[in-house]
Amino acid sequence: MSRWIDLSVRVGILFAFSGSLQGQVASTGHPDRALPTSGVATPSAGSGTSTGNKAHDDSFTIGNDDHLAINVWKEPDLTREIPVRPDGRISLPLVGEVQAAGRTPLQLEQDIAAKLKEYITAPEVTVIVEQINSQKFNILGQVEKPGSYPLSAATTVLDAIAAAGGFRDFAKQKAIYILRKNATGGETRIAFNYKDVIKGKNAEQNIKLEPGDTVVAP
Repeated sequence: MSRWIDLSVRVGILFAFSGSLQGQVASTGHPDRALPTSGVATPSAGSGTSTGNKAHDDSFTIGNDDHLAINVWKEPDLTREIPVRPDGRISLPLVGEVQAAGRTPLQLEQDIAAKLKEYITAPEVTVIVEQINSQKFNILGQVEKPGSYPLSAATTVLDAIAAAGGFRDFAKQKAIYILRKNATGGETRIAFNYKDVIKGKNAEQNIKLEPGDTVVAP
């Protein structure tokens, strides 16, 4: 009788282990890899950037007025969305003042983590640029609404003219030009003949604008 009871117990344990294993496979697709129950960083609803900047990005340079999402793993009180002030700095609990403008998201992550090490063991910081307000172009001269406008990755000269409401009556549409800063600190002048471009000629003149470009409509 005791052997029969012992056998029943073993069978019950075997079935219980099998059920647990099947549930694990269904959840992860792998029998020895269970889903973690904590420590998974998930983006907040509505997050994401207009330019596709991601955490640990080392190519984009943060500027004044950009909106950042800063996440410190397992530290909800330190996780927040914050704009870069006109002085180029941000303020965070424990960290205090940090220079953000002129830094890449990766560099800013490292700066914040270094300051947090005084309070947290091995802090894990993620910085995402949620909204870019620092990159702009200018359009001046004989347009309806001259001024400074936000620059997207795909803004062309024609887009800039449209954003400014088009030309005024006496604009020299064949003599438009773009001023672009060059590596030596000077400016390069790029010609743009509006009349030709809208007729399908010299389409290469309809270039994508870069941060700081100025379109001039004489």
